[in-house]
Amino acid sequence: MNWTRLRHIPWVDTRARFVAATPVGGALLDLGTAEGETLSHIAELRPDLRLFSVDKSGPPEQCPANCQFQSVDLEKEKLPWLDGSMDAITSFHLVEHLSDLSLMLSETRRVLKPNGRIYFETPHPKSLVLSSSLNTRVPLNFFDDLTHVRIVTVGGLAHHVRAAGLEPSGHGTARNWLFAATWPFFMFLPESRKKITARLHWLGWSAYLIARRGKG
Repeated sequence: MNWTRLRHIPWVDTRARFVAATPVGGALLDLGTAEGETLSHIAELRPDLRLFSVDKSGPPEQCPANCQFQSVDLEKEKLPWLDGSMDAITSFHLVEHLSDLSLMLSETRRVLKPNGRIYFETPHPKSLVLSSSLNTRVPLNFFDDLTHVRIVTVGGLAHHVRAAGLEPSGHGTARNWLFAATWPFFMFLPESRKKITARLHWLGWSAYLIARRGKG
C-alpha cells in the first residue's frame, strides 16, 4: 500500500498514526531498517520529514533518496548523531532480534529531543502458538523467523525503557485496519503473501509501545 493514500486517514494504520504526529520538517530515525520498505512508506506519508536510518548491514535497497543511512551494530556501537537531534524514532520488529537492549535504548534517549517519541513494534506473544507458514517472507509462528532471539512483551519492554530514562506513553495491538478488513475475502482463497498479511492484521500479530523522553 502506498502511504500517500493515508495522509488524510493515518488513524487506520498504527504506524502511520505515530509518524503523522511528528512535527513538520522534523527528523525521524528508523532503527533496524532492513530492506527499507517501511521507511519508504514513511517518506510517502510525510515527504517533509528529514529521514535517517541504521542497520547492521546495508544500505537498504528501498531506502528513500533523501535518507541518511549509517551501518551500526546497535548492541555494540553508539549512534552517530548529536544529542537531542531527533524528533521521532521508529523500531519495527527489531527488539526481538537483539539479546541486549541496554545500549540501543540509552542511545535512543540520547539522540531524542526533549518530548521526542519512539515507537516500538514487536511480535505479540500470540505468535508463539500460531501454525507455521510456508511463506518464509511472512512468518506466522514466531519461530518461523530463525533470526528471532526471544519474545519481548510490552510489559517487559516498558520496564527496559523506564530503566533507560524514557517514559511509556501508549501501547496496544498494531494493525492496519484496511488490511484487516480484507481478511474475510481472502479466507477461502489460495495461500499468498496478501492473504497472510491480511490474516496477521486481523489477528493482531504485532504489539506496539510508544515511549517519550521527558523535558530534562
